[in-house]
Amino acid sequence: MFTKFRRACLAAGVLTTVAAPATVQAASYIVLAHHDFDADFQRRITAAGGRLTAILPNIGVAMVVSNDPGFRARTGAVPSVRSVAADIEVQLQPPPLRAPVAANPVAELASPPFTGDDDEYFDLQWGHTALRTVDAWATGVRGAGALVAVVDSGIDAEHPDLAPNLRPDLSRSFVPGEDWNIAPGAYFHHGTHVAGIIAAADNGVGVIGVAPEAEIFAVKVLSERTTTGTVSGILQGIVYAAETGADIINMSLGAYIPRNNCTFGGVSLPTRDCTEIIVAFSRATRYARRLGSTVIAAAGNDARDLDHDAALVVVPAQLPGVTAISATGPVGWALDPVGANLDRLASYSNFGQSVIDFAAPGGDFVYPGTESCTVAGVTNLCSIFDLVFSTFSEGWGWAAGTSMAAAHASGVAALIVSSAGGPTSPEDVERTLRASSDDLGKPGNDDAYGAGRVNALNAVTE
Repeated sequence: MFTKFRRACLAAGVLTTVAAPATVQAASYIVLAHHDFDADFQRRITAAGGRLTAILPNIGVAMVVSNDPGFRARTGAVPSVRSVAADIEVQLQPPPLRAPVAANPVAELASPPFTGDDDEYFDLQWGHTALRTVDAWATGVRGAGALVAVVDSGIDAEHPDLAPNLRPDLSRSFVPGEDWNIAPGAYFHHGTHVAGIIAAADNGVGVIGVAPEAEIFAVKVLSERTTTGTVSGILQGIVYAAETGADIINMSLGAYIPRNNCTFGGVSLPTRDCTEIIVAFSRATRYARRLGSTVIAAAGNDARDLDHDAALVVVPAQLPGVTAISATGPVGWALDPVGANLDRLASYSNFGQSVIDFAAPGGDFVYPGTESCTVAGVTNLCSIFDLVFSTFSEGWGWAAGTSMAAAHASGVAALIVSSAGGPTSPEDVERTLRASSDDLGKPGNDDAYGAGRVNALNAVTE
């Protein structure tokens, strides 16, 4: 069925945003300890009218459900408890456009679009040209030995480009009632697209990931049915990924948490709820880093100047211990694959020197024409080719966003771990990324690119 289905998608806004809590979520809470929960914590929660659903003792966070209106106040009086906050939802934005793909490429050079590679859609992956991944692979480094957690909306476990590198034994879902392996069918799927960018196998089928021999596992924290997920689920996913031994944790998702006015969809919560949600996320990302996981996150897709946007915090991109990635993308690549500028900041990408660590290919959708182009035997709107091509559920296609940029950066990070030949600390991964990235924009750190656009070849030869 994979050879028959081809679909493309323009996903311009694939950063999650905070949504109003549903009724069931209004009775769900995130409970933070001052340091550790006391030995009698579970009994105290029950006595306060709550039911403990999960506990993350290593970060001092518990998840509790209660329909008792007095639960929050009573639990807040427990000596070991620092705070009680509502468990809010995040919403993954749907792709606004879809378009078909067909045919196979034939050509002959080192990087897309002229490789003639037997993975029939490799020549649509201009991101490899930007990152010099083909040259990196030529050194013998292809991601072997690296383990990447894809914290997202699950993965298509049967996809022929993903199955060879997927670890079903490690994959988990933190979305109630949903398996990490997504439902069958031919459609755009965010987690599957991201997974392909990172580690699609070089197997003569479809596309090739940046680290085609790295292992990946799914950590499902967003529902494939509703495209929502809870803070509690995401926290559990981060901790699980780290404790499972992920070298890299890719988080192509995010939420905008208000600093002061803690209001979502017209529902006002205590200001401290937002503060404590940020604290809980910070504990999780710091813990992951202490365990040796490099956490890489999308910077966001709203063209925000994060240096001067004091009203919101982008979680997890602005959290301690997280590497935040902005997106680059060409305009009219299909018209001039050799001469197109692959390093312009994407029109939607958030930016800000205080937040952005690195840039990576995320694609763009601002090409003004409506004519068709043919690249490597594939014909579509010229504008579509400026997006990032990767795996879909039961197929392949395009999407754009800092989600895709984060996935490219995670692939390069996996190559760094592979090149080192064993576990590599987040500090060492980031140090190598910083030393090997192409310094674009003004010298040193800048608003658009941080320390620069990541470079796979430099990263494995530093």
